[in-house]
Amino acid sequence: MSSTPLHDWGLAPAEAIALQKRLAGRVERADRLDPVNRIAGVDIGFEQGGEITRAAVVVLAWPPAADGAFEVVEQAVHREPTRMPYIPGLLSFREVPAALAAFDKLSTRPQLAMVDGQGIAHPRRLGVASHLGLWLDLPTIGVAKTRLVGRHVEPGPERGDWAPLQDDGPEGEEVIGAVLRSRESVKPVFVSPGHRLCLETAVGWVVACLGKTKLPEPTRLADRLASRRDQKRR
Repeated sequence: MSSTPLHDWGLAPAEAIALQKRLAGRVERADRLDPVNRIAGVDIGFEQGGEITRAAVVVLAWPPAADGAFEVVEQAVHREPTRMPYIPGLLSFREVPAALAAFDKLSTRPQLAMVDGQGIAHPRRLGVASHLGLWLDLPTIGVAKTRLVGRHVEPGPERGDWAPLQDDGPEGEEVIGAVLRSRESVKPVFVSPGHRLCLETAVGWVVACLGKTKLPEPTRLADRLASRRDQKRR
């Protein structure tokens, strides 16, 4: 699946920060979602001490089978030299190019993508899920294992319990995500809209895609694909 270029990637950090601020204004925080029959999971990592960026995309059929199992429709892995050194808050400039190349290998266009990373729960409201969603004009959700920004109370102990993730914005306090208990008595995950979704819808999709583990099945399977390919390389 192809995308329309938004900008060049070879930017200095100050230029990248300025661009993030501009692009954040283009992120849609209301639902604009087509009927879903394909969901993508996206995992982005690094090899060789960060010299190589690795992106894995797994496309799953929706809804799952009666037993809760998800059918893998298609999958792709792309590796390329890392384009930017690690700079907190600018990870999307390091990660998204490889993810876009992995999406380009797909013959199936999903209607929704879950990304291992942040959406708008980002200091400039443009995490990797938001940046990727803008490039692909695709509804995206960020599902992160750790908090990048904001404050929250502890969510309830039951699976599906969540508390708002809040941060200071230009017009005062705003809700930028949800701290979701995805499995009973396990540390929560941090869910935030990426693009073309509101928070409640994003949380609803993550809960609907939970299996037996802490992570929703799309990002869990993308992580497993990436790890399996790494083992074959070694």
